[in-house]
Amino acid sequence: MGIPRTAAIEYPYGRPVGQVGDREGQRKVLLNALSVFEKAKKPGEVWHLPFTWPEEPKKADWQPPEMSPLIKYYLEDIKKARQAQG
Repeated sequence: MGIPRTAAIEYPYGRPVGQVGDREGQRKVLLNALSVFEKAKKPGEVWHLPFTWPEEPKKADWQPPEMSPLIKYYLEDIKKARQAQG
């Protein structure tokens, strides 16, 4: 059994909807994530949300030493999506 549908975002582990206190940015992320329910038509689809973290993740001192399990699992797919975008 796999995942039904995924709204993927390349934000640092522990910050899935954005920076603390950024209500407008968090709202945009949540609305985009919810739109996956309308767009995804079949199980296993992965939709990459069009957001980038505003700082280099390596500079974030709260970043854990390992990437999130989901990002680790989909790392090759993420790299391919980045290359396709451009």
